Amino acid sequence: MSATASLNGRTDGGGDGDAAGTETSHGYDVRHTLPLRVEVVRQFRRRRTLFAFGILLVLPWILVAAFKIGGDPGQDGVPGLVDVATSSALNFALFALFVSVGFLLVVAVALFCGDTVASEAGWSSLRYLLAAPVPRARLLRQKLIVALGYAAVAVVSLPAMALVAGTVGFGWGSVELPTGGQVPVGTALGRMGIIVAYALIGQLVVAALAFLLSVTTDSPLGAVGGAVGLVIVSNILDAVTALGSWRDFLPTHWMYSWMDALQPQIQWTGMAKGASISIAYAAVLFALAFRRFRTRDVVS
Repeated sequence: MSATASLNGRTDGGGDGDAAGTETSHGYDVRHTLPLRVEVVRQFRRRRTLFAFGILLVLPWILVAAFKIGGDPGQDGVPGLVDVATSSALNFALFALFVSVGFLLVVAVALFCGDTVASEAGWSSLRYLLAAPVPRARLLRQKLIVALGYAAVAVVSLPAMALVAGTVGFGWGSVELPTGGQVPVGTALGRMGIIVAYALIGQLVVAALAFLLSVTTDSPLGAVGGAVGLVIVSNILDAVTALGSWRDFLPTHWMYSWMDALQPQIQWTGMAKGASISIAYAAVLFALAFRRFRTRDVVS
């Protein structure tokens, strides 16, 4: 029997159930294979992790420096978040999130979720993890939990650092709305929590597609690029007004619906639709990822 066949015989078809059945005979506990803390440390030591967080944490300070050098933004056309970005730390954090959620955060989420399995295959270490033996379903679950954890920290870290940088650069105060009016600090902090939570949900579809591609290909770049490409194509299609209501089903159509939380009264309709679309797509893609990995012939 070949090494590949032997490996597949130990890991295919049984998932956690077969592994649990062999727990007594082989003298190991499935629950102790690939602990989360081990995977967290392994992923944290990766250069791409440090590089990604470095960019996310430095960007707010670069934006502060840009505003300090260029002066206060002047209103040009329709009022937007950039016009009030220097009004307070909260305004600045909202602006930083606005300019980052459509691409930079997409890349960060795709990087953490698309690189996690494909990189192991690229290094030819995936089969050795499975031969430990780590059941396939558990290996994939542990990697997904850690990847989603890092992706969530990435999304939260940018507005958090923007608050710090904005406080240093522009001081603390109420949120100035682009259309006029103010939102008190206490209320604004609650709205900020809603906005960040929605941004996290909106990135689920990116994470799910990157993860599916990660278990399908041995190329981390292909997995990350495929997920980023989805966002680019979706944004292009969303600009085609001739599609009409069909655009509502595009994964990026509701990406900026969190701005409805900046209204005097929060408008929940857009965020509810966007969250539903993102969660539905993510559930299907995650299910396909587990199904694909369960039957995949791992040779690398």
